[in-house]
Amino acid sequence: MAALSFPPELLVKAQGSGLAIRLAIFDVDGVLTDGRIYIGERGEEFKAFSTLDGHGLKSLQQAGITPVVITGRDSPAVRRRVADLGLAHAVYGAGDKLAAAEPLLARLGVHWGEVAVMGDDWPDLPLMTRAGFACAPPGAHAEVLAIAHHVTRAAGGHGAAREYCDVLLMAGGHYERLLNAHHATLDGTTPT
Repeated sequence: MAALSFPPELLVKAQGSGLAIRLAIFDVDGVLTDGRIYIGERGEEFKAFSTLDGHGLKSLQQAGITPVVITGRDSPAVRRRVADLGLAHAVYGAGDKLAAAEPLLARLGVHWGEVAVMGDDWPDLPLMTRAGFACAPPGAHAEVLAIAHHVTRAAGGHGAAREYCDVLLMAGGHYERLLNAHHATLDGTTPT
C-alpha cells in the first residue's frame, strides 16, 4: 500500500478531459529547476536538477505517459539532462510554446484533453489553459497559480515535478504497480 495519497477530486481532474493523460509537458526554469540561472565568467550556464524529478519522468515513461520538455531557453545543461533521462521529445528556445506544442501533438496523435502541463510563468499559460490537467509549483506567477488545477507542495527544482508525476501516475492507476516493482528484490520476490 502506498504511503502517498491525493484527494480523490484531484485524481479525477488529473485523468484529463474525459480521456486518459497520454502526454505530460514540463517547463524547465522554475519547474525542473528552482528558476535561478547561474552564469560563469565565460558565460556558461549552470542549473541544478532534482533526482526525484528525474525518477518521476522515467516513471511516466514506464507507465506509457510521454514526458515532453518545452522550454523558452536553450542551454547545454538542459540538453544534457533531457538526454540523460532518455526523453524522446524536447523543444528548446521556444518563443511561442503553443506553436511548439501543436505540431508535436499532431504528430503523436494526442488531443489537448489527453495532455497535462506543468508551468510557472506567462509563456506557459497557452498550454495550461488548453490542457486536460494543469499544474504549477508554489513559486509560480499569480496568473499561473490562478488557473492551475493543482499547486504542488514542493518547490520548483525541489520535487515539484515529481509530485506532478505522482499525481498523474495515481490518476492513471499506475502508481501502485510501479511502487511495488521497486519493492521486489533482484530475484523477483517481494519481501514480507
